[in-house]
Amino acid sequence: MITKVHVNQHHIKANAKGENKPVFTVKTYKENVKGNKAVIKDKAGNVVATFVYSPDKPLSCGAKVWLETELTVEVLCV
Repeated sequence: MITKVHVNQHHIKANAKGENKPVFTVKTYKENVKGNKAVIKDKAGNVVATFVYSPDKPLSCGAKVWLETELTVEVLCV
């Protein structure tokens, strides 16, 4: 089953103005689940990556949303 994680930039902008909307939508063919944190797990149930929304403590570059993992990440130019 394919799972897609959508980052809603409109909710990020609305939250900057005082609202409290979930910024992630995790989509499958069965359902859409919304929240402010999403974890990716392997088949054994171990967390291998985390989507983070941190408006109060952004990264030094100013990013409020990012993905964290201890796995190797390969960047492709397609």
